[in-house]
Amino acid sequence: MVSNSPSDSREVHSKPYDRIAVVGAGAWGTALASVAAAAGRQVRLFGRDSDVVRAINNQHENPAYLSGVPLPESLTATNQLSEALTGADAVLMVVPSGAVRPVAADLRAFLPPATPVAVCTKGIEPTTGLLMSQVAAEELGDVPVGTISGPTFARETALGHPTAATVAFDFSHTDRLAPDESPAARLAVSMSTAFFKTYISDDLVGVEIGGAIKNVIAIGCGMMTGAGFAENTRAALITRGMDEMKALAEALGGRRETVTGLAGAGDLTLTCSSQTSRNMSLGVQLGQGIPRTACFDGRPVVVEGEANAASIIDLAGRVGVSMPICETVHAILHGGADLSHAFGDLWTRPIEAEPRALDISLRNPAQPKLRQLQGRQQ
Repeated sequence: MVSNSPSDSREVHSKPYDRIAVVGAGAWGTALASVAAAAGRQVRLFGRDSDVVRAINNQHENPAYLSGVPLPESLTATNQLSEALTGADAVLMVVPSGAVRPVAADLRAFLPPATPVAVCTKGIEPTTGLLMSQVAAEELGDVPVGTISGPTFARETALGHPTAATVAFDFSHTDRLAPDESPAARLAVSMSTAFFKTYISDDLVGVEIGGAIKNVIAIGCGMMTGAGFAENTRAALITRGMDEMKALAEALGGRRETVTGLAGAGDLTLTCSSQTSRNMSLGVQLGQGIPRTACFDGRPVVVEGEANAASIIDLAGRVGVSMPICETVHAILHGGADLSHAFGDLWTRPIEAEPRALDISLRNPAQPKLRQLQGRQQ
């Protein structure tokens, strides 16, 4: 087992993967490819845009997604999927959530047998309610499928700011007998650098649920910030939003404790605290009264939490989990609900206990009044 102490006698060595293919040359895919190259791996980055591929190979920069960020000279890019995957020991799939299924299907034809695939995409597939690793697994067949997740902005990661993330795979019986030889351990070692600290998890469901729900909570935090509310409000949404993450993770077979880690509490805190997050930024603009079509200066920016709000509410309904904050955000985004009325109703829900063991629900005598305060400056 890996320990926290470098001198601990229990510390063992795990063999890294030598050759890593990264599928998806957007900001996060490029950042992860940069990390892997900095860790000494042979990295091939697949991108569909020939101009991006050319710039990475010739200028060692991705001007379309990480402008001004220097990339390792050892990192090579290609627009041929077969070339990227040839001889790969492990694959990172970093594409938008809606593209996971078709890209995974394309991958299967070129994927070496038993090669582990980490789906570094956060979300829940509409209609099926499947997590991104589950979507990919349906298309990839009998290969280990996991994820890398955590509080990570792509630019900061690529620039070498100290960053931590969790590498999660389900553990087989063999993995538990020799955890240092598991795909999670080997990939964690493969991606580890002086600035990129990896942790290992066998709770793939818990890690992925945290990554999916945090985007919706971040939109809610942004909405309240844009409407003029301050730190108390955001802290309440983050804390209670984490409880919603725990409830859904547990209902799907994950562990509540996972949600208190990097992929849950860590990612939630980061995404809800900075407008570098597109989810937070969208929420702020909507809270300021900007119509959705005019957000981001009218540019067609994909915001994962916007689509995931519907998927999460649908999944929560199937397993009988109440998620009031996510439901409120969904009602505003997709149900035409008035922002101030919706959050006013949220704040006057029944009074409940925080510890689940204390089963109590009291009628709340307060009346929704947040709409009267909308626009108050911080």
